[in-house]
Amino acid sequence: MRRRFAACLLLLLGLSACSGAAQSQEVARNRITYGLTLPVSGIDPHINSSSELGIALRQVYDTLVYRDPASKTFVPGLATEWTISPDGLFYTFKLRQGVTFHDGTPLNAQAVGANLDRIVDPNTASQKAVFMLGQYAGYEVVDDYTILIKLSEPYSPLLDSLSQVYLGIASPKALGEYSLERYQFHQVGTGPFQFVEYVPGDRIVLRRNPNYTWGPTFYQPGNLEEIEYRFFFDAPTRSAALESGAAQIMGELLPTDARALTANSAVQLLPVAIPGQPLQFLFNTRRFPTDNRQVRQAILYGTNRNLIIDAVFQRFSPVAWGPLSANTEFYSRDVIGLYAQDTGQAQSLLAAAGFQDSDNNGYLDINGVELEVTVIVPPWGLIPEVAQLLQDQWRAIGIRARLEPVPTRNALFEAVKTGEYNLVAFYTFGLDPSFLNQFFLSDSPDNWTGYANPELDKTLLEAARQTDPGIRQNLYGLAQRLIMDEALILPIRDYVNLNAASALVKGLMFDPYGWFPLLNNVSVAGAS
Repeated sequence: MRRRFAACLLLLLGLSACSGAAQSQEVARNRITYGLTLPVSGIDPHINSSSELGIALRQVYDTLVYRDPASKTFVPGLATEWTISPDGLFYTFKLRQGVTFHDGTPLNAQAVGANLDRIVDPNTASQKAVFMLGQYAGYEVVDDYTILIKLSEPYSPLLDSLSQVYLGIASPKALGEYSLERYQFHQVGTGPFQFVEYVPGDRIVLRRNPNYTWGPTFYQPGNLEEIEYRFFFDAPTRSAALESGAAQIMGELLPTDARALTANSAVQLLPVAIPGQPLQFLFNTRRFPTDNRQVRQAILYGTNRNLIIDAVFQRFSPVAWGPLSANTEFYSRDVIGLYAQDTGQAQSLLAAAGFQDSDNNGYLDINGVELEVTVIVPPWGLIPEVAQLLQDQWRAIGIRARLEPVPTRNALFEAVKTGEYNLVAFYTFGLDPSFLNQFFLSDSPDNWTGYANPELDKTLLEAARQTDPGIRQNLYGLAQRLIMDEALILPIRDYVNLNAASALVKGLMFDPYGWFPLLNNVSVAGAS
């Protein structure tokens, strides 16, 4: 009897082990590794501002509204409908009923209000979300499933802001349980995937939310059960990770690696154009010699952007002509072709500004002061490679470029504070061009050009107030012309994120902002 029991126990243990092994294999087949590329200081969407955080957290959070990836129109999210008052000051949202956060807390108007309170609380020190609310003046809970957001003056980009992950709706219970510093490790949303863990610099793990039934219309169910995000800081390792199977999806490939991957049938290349600002260098108009408009224009004419696109970006990115990428709302085609490379024109402008090579050393000067520009060069986006080519190109028109590398985003901000630069590489992303206010309003703390123009201020402010698309198009067209007429920036290329994925990955799509994948739809071929 004892022998029979032992045999049965062994059989049961064997079946259990087989079952466990099968389950483990099944999970593994429904699991992917997604390569992230930049270290981030934090991943709380209400606090932090990086694009990197949204790659993971777009799966964790729903937003009040979404933009359809194909049409870019606003569609219901956690709000099923909304109305805007005729004066543009009151936005009323009817919330979807039956939605629960990952911790079981029900979604209601009070929960949305708690998120707004957290975002605007000065102690939160929001780097992006609070500014995306525009002229926010508070909210009113009308009933359990209706919330009214108030503005002190019209702010047309509000719906655009509310569709982005930085204004994702978090569980009020979780927000209350964890400090501002700790919440990023215990995030709770209503999205298709639940937050499992975050180990800074190493991994982020998400797992399928089995109760998710309320996604936007463009969500389709995939078979993905778990996502592990891994950091690949060293750019040359990214394509190798894809080819070896260490990662199934990867962003920000080197253009040379992306070109090589086009010959690999086991990998699909997925370039995504990113709306917003192009890779650009902003001119400091308060410092010699870029305080002179003719010098700024000469630098533009003296830059061969097509050569840079060929050599650095392998023709994956188009040439940029103005302060907006071509797929950004209200882009003006009037800027196309402005300041096309013309060495003769560059030299004529510098001569007209009084510069000459008085000591025959190959560099121009004026009154014995050499024509030299200092360029702040951050390490991302192949900017160092671009800067090296610019240095060579400007030497040909008699300008010495002194490159000042900075290792981090914070170091770049510190360098800008000194004011001791002539050009600085920086850009931001978004569909609605209201982000131009951050860089070009006279009194903006991020007006690194130092340029002040009441006409430009009025144009940008009015464009953010107006709701009529035709009026906004005209106003933003004028703003783009003013910025380029004054040669306030040197645009280089419209940003294209070179993503790639295993050929087994199906249904991968990105939201209209370009950076953020919608992994709810993803299936892995052959997985159950």
